[in-house]
Amino acid sequence: MSTTVPLTAPEGTRAALIAAAMRLFGQQGFAATSTRAIATLAGTNVASISYHFGGKDGLRQACADEFSRQIRSAMATPPAHILSADAAHSQLHAAVRRMAEFMLGSPAAGDMVPFLIRELGENGPGLTAIYTELMEPTHRRFCALWASITGQAPESDAVKLSVFSTIGQIFYFRMAGPLVARRMGWAHIGAAEIDAISIQIQSNLDALLVAAERP
Repeated sequence: MSTTVPLTAPEGTRAALIAAAMRLFGQQGFAATSTRAIATLAGTNVASISYHFGGKDGLRQACADEFSRQIRSAMATPPAHILSADAAHSQLHAAVRRMAEFMLGSPAAGDMVPFLIRELGENGPGLTAIYTELMEPTHRRFCALWASITGQAPESDAVKLSVFSTIGQIFYFRMAGPLVARRMGWAHIGAAEIDAISIQIQSNLDALLVAAERP
């Protein structure tokens, strides 16, 4: 995995500006968000954006880097190496659960997902960092674990799409949370609800793995 994204969390004014920008970029889009609005929400002055990031574009990149850093930190997936099927199964289950708990339960994810959706819709430059630093290495790691369990080729189309479908469930529950809660009769999505969702995603994962295992 590339090391260009900082491994430590930003602090102070830098952290406040990234949090404010992530929220406003996700709500309004990059072009419609002014540096003044970002600075006001962060409780600082406009000049601090240039000081810390070189300008609005640099702040956008910092948001993408922070998106990648937070999810990588939450998942804490061990480095790839040869595993038994049982060990790989445990690691894959644990990684999916940590990702679900972070995406569904972390307050930060409430701003991160709209930011990602905006970047996707605008084909923003932050997508390159998110892909390179987070999505591709995480997806490859999941594919390697999947292959250790099923005996399939890790870079086969079937494995890649199966991993995408598993991860995609987590993002669906994050984006459609209010609709899911209404249909389930939940007052909100709290710890118990997140646990139920995580168990269901893990159950779906196991069904896919069983279907894909070598004869």
